[in-house]
Amino acid sequence: MARTALRICPLCEATCGLTLQVDDERGRVLSARGDHDDVFSHGYLCPKGASLPELDNDPDRLTAPLVRRDGRLVEVDWAEAFDIVEQRLRGVIDEYGGPSVGLYLGNPNAHTVAGALYGPLVARALGTKNVFSASTLDQMPKQVAQGYLYGHAATFTVPDLDRTDHLVIIGANPVVSNGSLATAADFPGKLAALRKRGGRLTVIDPARTRTAKLADVHLAPRPGSDAALLFAIVNVLFADDLVAPDLGGIGAFVSGVDELRRLAADFAPEVVAAHCDLDPGQIRDLAHAIAEAPSAAVYGRMGTTTVEFGTLGSWLIDAINILSGNLDRPGGVMFPLSATSEAPRGARPGKGFRTGRWRSRVSGYPEAAAELPAVALAEEIDTPGDGQIRALITVAGNPVLSAPDGHRLAAALDGLDFMLSVDPYLNETTRHADVILPPPPPSQAPHHDFALDKLAVHATARYSPPVFAGDGRPDEATILSRIILAIYGFGVHADPALVDDQVISMTLAKEVSDPRSPIAGRDVDELTGMLADGPGYERRLDMMLRVGPYGDAFGAKPDGLTLARLLAAPHGIDLGPMQPRLPGVLRTASGTVELAADDLIADVDRLRASLDRGPADLVLIGRRHLRSNNSWMHNLNALSGGTNRCTLQIHPDDAARLGLDDLAIVKGPAGEVIVPIEVTADIRPGVASLPHGWGHDVDGTRLTVAAEHPGVNVNQLNDGSVLDPLSGTVVLNGLPVHIAPAGR
Repeated sequence: MARTALRICPLCEATCGLTLQVDDERGRVLSARGDHDDVFSHGYLCPKGASLPELDNDPDRLTAPLVRRDGRLVEVDWAEAFDIVEQRLRGVIDEYGGPSVGLYLGNPNAHTVAGALYGPLVARALGTKNVFSASTLDQMPKQVAQGYLYGHAATFTVPDLDRTDHLVIIGANPVVSNGSLATAADFPGKLAALRKRGGRLTVIDPARTRTAKLADVHLAPRPGSDAALLFAIVNVLFADDLVAPDLGGIGAFVSGVDELRRLAADFAPEVVAAHCDLDPGQIRDLAHAIAEAPSAAVYGRMGTTTVEFGTLGSWLIDAINILSGNLDRPGGVMFPLSATSEAPRGARPGKGFRTGRWRSRVSGYPEAAAELPAVALAEEIDTPGDGQIRALITVAGNPVLSAPDGHRLAAALDGLDFMLSVDPYLNETTRHADVILPPPPPSQAPHHDFALDKLAVHATARYSPPVFAGDGRPDEATILSRIILAIYGFGVHADPALVDDQVISMTLAKEVSDPRSPIAGRDVDELTGMLADGPGYERRLDMMLRVGPYGDAFGAKPDGLTLARLLAAPHGIDLGPMQPRLPGVLRTASGTVELAADDLIADVDRLRASLDRGPADLVLIGRRHLRSNNSWMHNLNALSGGTNRCTLQIHPDDAARLGLDDLAIVKGPAGEVIVPIEVTADIRPGVASLPHGWGHDVDGTRLTVAAEHPGVNVNQLNDGSVLDPLSGTVVLNGLPVHIAPAGR
């Protein structure tokens, strides 16, 4: 007999609440719909969330470990698989050291308890600086810019969607993506509410996306010109005396305004207009509209980060919010405070932020936020010499598809001494592994959004325990804990609870010794004994909640949050809208918002020089689909139809000029693909668009549905040689290409 279960959707950044119908006897999820009582999503659900039952029950999901024998991956039991991991991984570590092991963390790690709590512990155990992730294919410029501005790469500003009067979206399509670096369920509903209260929506995008079609004003600049456009807005704010008095009340907490004014003088609208392919009057009008609105929030995403000047663009977005008086105020952009964030401890200078604390061995790419660029992974494996990566651990990642020059990476993976993948699928990357350890499906996993709650436009606290008790397989937390134990030399069969016990002990010891902590001076053993019974991840969550900004401080604040309170509130607990947090959030050396960090200022010369560069005949940009989320959502029938297709979108004028009819050959710096064309006036002339994450046409995978609609891998056009130098993020948007009929 079916029963109802509640959980949080783990499939995108909207983090919607779900009501599931489940069959306990068969251990299957039967259906999913939105949870109308969820305190965050209020019943909203997109097609991805509705597909959770199919994802959970996907027959292609691995249910047992795979081990490579005589060139083939074969199933073995868990004990044998863990023994092989220990033997092979320890063999590499004993011979070459922990730093010879690389770690790649894929996008899904941001959506799982295990990814948030145990992934970083793997890197720490290895002592490796060879850490890579999807961040340098996505949002790292935003992190670096915010690091320079506020002192820490995880100090994000997000738009106050529920209270703003003018929302400016640049390089993002949140109606389709459900928002990104701005956790907000029902983005379409929030835009409708903006319109209903008389607000204004401006969208800046070279394509007339579903979001752009809702806009009061849509500007379609040339791809890659957004940093120049943003600098021109800064120029107008200064030149037309539009800078808010006292920066809206935060002037005492901001430094570098005069230096920014000096730099902006070179970027008048008339200077950048031809580069952006916009009228100077449009730029001036936008600057005035932002400054003159009662409140405004400028929000940018992939179109502003995966470009040549991604970090500068991200910096200038916040500079506009600051100068217009819209930082840290309702209706502007604000700093979220999640239930597991550090409790506020007053204003204090920090160490500040910098990149390049170490560099990659081969190309000398600088580290950013403790990561190296994903495009460096292949060369760090296949280039001999001291420090060469000899083994690799991937966790929920598919860089062969999601990073440029996947052919080289695929070949490099085959040359490793050992490769271990923690992944539910045999995909384009894991097919190269020596061992694959598959975690159970989402229904057997807990869920709390440690990372995404720190980006939420409204504070809530929610926890979903596993829907099913499990079928005997180790959960992902146990899998990663056993790997950690193997690295440290305790053995894979030691008690996984040792990992959590050590983290709890060290965290509480640090807290009680900090006089600003809500539990300063308390006894660690006493506090440890007060934690909830249950798996280690629940004990750690309970600890983080209790010492967090809304927590009970281990009984000192009886009405505060604990895990028990979350379990008693299955639809979540509403913690309220964002509140001003300056100056307490700052960790810069000066204790101010540093608008003129040296590294940012130094890179302006490169941007200024680019204004004289002639435009390419055709450039390629990416595209998001409502029914897709990178490469790992293509194996579901429910999401494979409709507009979720791998086509080359191109303007009618360009199609006619190039003689395109059915198929086109697209050539980039690294290769070429043949792809069906989709002629549409929704994209500006001179620009073509291909979605990301496709190319499921290689042998040795187990992705039945995806292989029936393989599409092409857009990243095979890109050699990864052009990066944003401040963040190490590869240029994925605005890539020059040559397009011709496939028959020629």
